[in-house]
Amino acid sequence: MAGSSFGTLFKISTFGESHGGAVGVVLDGAPPGLELTEADIQKDLDRRKPGQSSVTTPRQEPDTIHLMSGVFQGKTTGTPILMILYNKDAQSSAYDDIKDKFRPGHADFTYLQKYGLRDYRGSGRASGRETSARVAAGAVAKKILASRGVVITAWTQRCAGISCETVDYSVIEKNPMRAADLAAAAKMVPIIEQLAKDGDSVGGIVECRITGVTPGLGEPVFDKLEADLAKAMLSLGAVKGFEIGLGFGCVDLHGSQHNDAMDASGFKTNNAGGIVGGISSGEEIVFRIAVKPTSSISKLQQTVDVAGNEMEIRTIGRHDPCICPRIVPVVEAMAALVLEDHYKRQKALFE
Repeated sequence: MAGSSFGTLFKISTFGESHGGAVGVVLDGAPPGLELTEADIQKDLDRRKPGQSSVTTPRQEPDTIHLMSGVFQGKTTGTPILMILYNKDAQSSAYDDIKDKFRPGHADFTYLQKYGLRDYRGSGRASGRETSARVAAGAVAKKILASRGVVITAWTQRCAGISCETVDYSVIEKNPMRAADLAAAAKMVPIIEQLAKDGDSVGGIVECRITGVTPGLGEPVFDKLEADLAKAMLSLGAVKGFEIGLGFGCVDLHGSQHNDAMDASGFKTNNAGGIVGGISSGEEIVFRIAVKPTSSISKLQQTVDVAGNEMEIRTIGRHDPCICPRIVPVVEAMAALVLEDHYKRQKALFE
């Protein structure tokens, strides 16, 4: 299947389906001698796994990571690292009644058009479950980046019409929304719980800020750093928008207002979001993504079946009423993969 690999010198290839035997990833490009254990990876997988709270799917997957190659006596060998997570709680029978119907918002129709067949059990490769493999690889990238002084922090900035009014990193992992504002999170949760009872879902905005990135990363034309970050984020099935710095907020400004002036100490503002001309400026990298409402809802919707017959459908199963809390570690993982790849490309260019 084309399109299952990402990266240039720090490269991943993911595999597996939502209701198959396992999902996993092959990571190539990790340096030899890096101390790496399954616990290093598990902590991020635990942040992404299902069944965490009333605003996530009740599916109970342990998401236990298994390091199968590329690590010996607690250190990476420099060879490809194979990581597997076995599926333990798939309930494929929930899809038997709708296997010939196209679920609105899902890739059912487009997958069938492209391949001539599709895995109807929980969306197969199109399922958000695939992102667990990305998180596993991203955990390795984050560990390497930490040694470079790079810190990546994402959180739910807006959901259910409620926005964070403050940003406190210390509370992100202390509320089920992974919001940076406890008061805002407290308002989001009951709205999402009611939507779940109504068989509906909601989307939101996730913000990510990255500190410690050296200036000079990124290529000036097609492989701009923000372009690769955008591709990484938009490769996530739930993401429908990307903006960096002021993003769409720049459209009503004058150049004199939007330009980041400089003095002897550096940039006076950071409207560009830490990337200028496709290359990191050394300032904090700031971007946001738009997360769509979960497509799998039990409300009655209009659709057609594979023969083109009009009908109604309810998607019955265990699904997140809001994807934002669980996509936060995925956003961090994908950002880490992009950055470590560009660090390696920069080193290769000048050595």
